[in-house]
Amino acid sequence: MKVTFPHMGHLWLVLKAALTGIGLEVVVPPPCTRRTLELGVRHAPESACLPLKVNLGNYLEAKELGADTIVMAGGVGPCRIGYYSQVQREILRDLGCAYEMVVFEPPDVHFNEVWDKIKYLNRRPWQDGVHGVVMAWLKACAVDALEQEVQRLRPREAQTGLADAVFRRALQELDAAGSRKEVNRVVKEIKGELAALPLKPDVRVIRVGIVGEIYTVLEPLVNLDIEKRLGALGVEVVRGLFLSRWINDNLFKGLLPLPGHHPEKTAPPFLNHFVGGHGWESVGDTVTFARRGCDGVIQLAPLTCMPEIVAHSVMPAVQQATGIPVMTIYLDEQTGEAGLQTRLEAFVDMLRRQKGVRAG
Repeated sequence: MKVTFPHMGHLWLVLKAALTGIGLEVVVPPPCTRRTLELGVRHAPESACLPLKVNLGNYLEAKELGADTIVMAGGVGPCRIGYYSQVQREILRDLGCAYEMVVFEPPDVHFNEVWDKIKYLNRRPWQDGVHGVVMAWLKACAVDALEQEVQRLRPREAQTGLADAVFRRALQELDAAGSRKEVNRVVKEIKGELAALPLKPDVRVIRVGIVGEIYTVLEPLVNLDIEKRLGALGVEVVRGLFLSRWINDNLFKGLLPLPGHHPEKTAPPFLNHFVGGHGWESVGDTVTFARRGCDGVIQLAPLTCMPEIVAHSVMPAVQQATGIPVMTIYLDEQTGEAGLQTRLEAFVDMLRRQKGVRAG
């Protein structure tokens, strides 16, 4: 069994640690590129949302490397991710790709089913498997901690790109780490290197929160590296969606000591219930960012994403009540870099002028 999975930002590093830990041979798909997107677009229904198309490209590229089994997450509720696996299975079958698909539905709804699939995949004694899962969790926390530091440094570093270069090397070292001690060493050393980077003198940054559908928030290919673009414009990006927080909220019910999403507390009265995907969190996080003094919020979503359309529809009320400007960007395979860059520059200019007026 050679197992692969879809990309979503740095998720590959976490899934590789977990699946290798339970004794599986893992085929990590090549990093998402325009070729990945083109493969998915060529074979997916035109009206399918962007994550389905990119995931399909991941599977086709992994097949070229010998993968024969796909591990992926399912879903419940209004979001279309609930039938991704069925659509993709049929497309791959029509293309002659012999893939077995193991779909993990949300554990709070299908716990016994999840447990049965873990037992099916596990190839090692349980204590070894638990070690692999613990390593995956530690790496998720390490990646998120370092990425937040990079987000803070991007608008402040004297030479653009240095922090990202250090972070890329950190990902390689975390991937190779085989123990808690090694993970802690990598985090300590990389934080030291980041702290030593030369900074611009007297730089005045603005802070923008990123909210939206998790795939478009975390995957740089589909959001056209929006966080790096904002960093180059002098913007410190903050967001509530990180891998470790998503794992904690969805798998551990928020029991671990990490900041989580609490849309039931922050989204009302603008949105009072779950609408699928991360629509509720988008509204709640926007309110949170306004309370924390952010200068603006950017909402990201795949084109035609229903949960984010619902969230988008109440954003004007959130803006009026909190005073925080919100810009919504829908992404698909037609999204152009020049158009996105122009919109970001205009939004950042507006935020900078508003901040200047407030400061007098």
